[in-house]
Amino acid sequence: MSDCSNLVEKVIEGDWKEIGKLTQDEIDCGTKPEEIISQLQHGMEVVGEKYSTGEYFLPDMMKSARCMSLAFEVLKPVVEGGSFGKLGKVVIGTVKSDMHDIGKNIVTGFLKGVGFEVIDLGADVSEDRFAEEVMRHQPDILGLSSLLTTTMHQIGVVIKKLEETGLRSRVKVIAGGAPVTQKFALSMGADAYAEDGGEAVKICKQLVKQS
Repeated sequence: MSDCSNLVEKVIEGDWKEIGKLTQDEIDCGTKPEEIISQLQHGMEVVGEKYSTGEYFLPDMMKSARCMSLAFEVLKPVVEGGSFGKLGKVVIGTVKSDMHDIGKNIVTGFLKGVGFEVIDLGADVSEDRFAEEVMRHQPDILGLSSLLTTTMHQIGVVIKKLEETGLRSRVKVIAGGAPVTQKFALSMGADAYAEDGGEAVKICKQLVKQS
């Protein structure tokens, strides 16, 4: 049985090309899914620390987040009903007219890493689709990302749509993105704001407890 060290190294290095195979190898060797997940989380924690100290930059975070997503695709069939989605369900997307998804993808990787089930809607998501997906998936949290000053007001548009469709009281809303501040997010009607992936994890855990 492996000690998952290669898996951790790949996450830290952002080497996503072999992560799927290595994850499957761990499963085939009898490593418990919980242990694999724990090691993946450890890898992302190291990446988060390196980003905080300035050793890593956004491209590094993106590669590691991709490692997490690919590893979890392999793990999903063996942990359904178990550790996957244990903490809660999050629907996330970048708002309408904004094609940027780097920050959102990093947050998604972090949330999956700690045990949230994440439905990623991608970029350029309209308020109508956000409302439809909240209705469909009944998530605990809706994550809204905006990377442009010209699109950040869409956060308020989405929240207004949730209010109009009677969905606002059913879901906690967290917002973030380069131009977004806590003051702005709250002024748009969001429940919370997160500056980065690590903070998003802490905030989402808090929001789930409140719901």
